[in-house]
Formats: sequence, C-alpha cells, structure tokens
Amino acid sequence: MTKLLSINARREALSPKSQRRAEEILGTAREVFSEQGYEKTTTLEIAQRLGISEATVFTYFDSKRDLCMQVISDWYDEISKELEEELPHIQGTRVQLRYIVHKHLNALMRDGQGLCALVLTEGRIPNTEFSDLLTRLQRRYTAPLMTVLSAGQQAGEIRADISLRMLRNMVYGSMEHMMWKYIISGETPELEANAHELTALLWSAFAPPRPDVEALLQLKIELFAAVNRFNIASENHKKDG
Repeated sequence: MTKLLSINARREALSPKSQRRAEEILGTAREVFSEQGYEKTTTLEIAQRLGISEATVFTYFDSKRDLCMQVISDWYDEISKELEEELPHIQGTRVQLRYIVHKHLNALMRDGQGLCALVLTEGRIPNTEFSDLLTRLQRRYTAPLMTVLSAGQQAGEIRADISLRMLRNMVYGSMEHMMWKYIISGETPELEANAHELTALLWSAFAPPRPDVEALLQLKIELFAAVNRFNIASENHKKDG
C-alpha cells in the first residue's frame, strides 16, 4: 500500500526533520527526471546525488513510480496555485486566455524536456493507484480555463454552440502538439511569439459567427463557383467551335 495517498497528507504526518528529507528527495528526483526522463532515472542516482542510501529513499517512497507520481503531483499543485492566485487579477477574456496559454507553455518548458515528457506521458498512464489523484489534479488545473471560457460564453465573447469541454480540448490539445515537437526536436520554441499566435488562432475560432461576415463569405464562395463554371463553359465552347 502506498504510504502517501496525497502529498499534503503524507508530509503533514511526518516529523519536521523527515519532512525536510522528503522535500530534498522530491527536489532531487525532479531534477533527475527532468534531465533523464522516467525510464533512465534510477532511485540509486537520486540517492547518490543527495549523499544518502537508496534504502533511505524507499523509507519515504515505495517505488520509483510512487516518487514519479509525487513529482508530477507537485508540478500540478504549483502551477494550479499560480493560476488560482494570478488569474483573478487579469481583466478581459482574451487577455486571460493568453495568460493561461503562456503560463502552461512556460510551466512545461521551464524544468526542461524531461519533466515536460514526464507530465505528458507518465502522468497519464492508467493506474488504479494514482488515477483518481491525477484526475483531481487535472480537474483543478483546468478549472481556471473552464471558468474563463464559461464567462466568455455568458458575455457573448465566445461562441455558445461549442461545448466547454471541446473548447478546453482545443486549447490544451494545440499546446500539447507544440510541446511534443519541443520534446522530440529539443528546440525551445519562441514562448512569447507562440503564445501570441496560438491565442490569436484560438480566439478567431472561439469568436461567435457574425451573420454579415458569414453572408459575405457565402457570396464569395458562390461567385467563385460561378466564375469557375463560366470558365469551364468557355473552354468547352472553344473546343466545340
């Protein structure tokens, strides 16, 4: 049975000295996971960097998987707390959306490719021991975006004919694609430029359709089709003549 079903509950049950040791192990584990990824990381190396025995690591964490999940849980807690504290001070739906995009990209990149891959892969593996915890962490993490999108729909700034879940998936799905390129290529994307461009793209997709613009687009399509038919008919006439 895992000793720590939740990081906060587990740490609170430890003595101050043990809490400091657990924090040191988690901090070093995060560094090693960030540098090497999950598969190449060993608890022995984590212990060696701290100058302790591997057995000491297992005093606080049952396995490398347990330690990995706690590192990921820490990451979610940190970024969720930042979103919850900072977002209420930002005004404007589009500005809030850009803030969330920028924050997410920055959070995934700031600890390196290893932690980015860790969150996007190991943090999603179905596991009866951790799936409920991760579901709660992800729900808390995405809640600020859902609040922004819901308020935007109510204000008429975001189209209401698309579900909030689909809008959320469009936001995080787009960013995940960008992050996988970063993980595979190792090329750090231009954070500011990418956040700006992605926000602009998402905003154009989220904006409610305007009847006047839609009518003009439809007219353009019909005119293009008519011109195309005319050109085909003219070519056929020349061939027949």
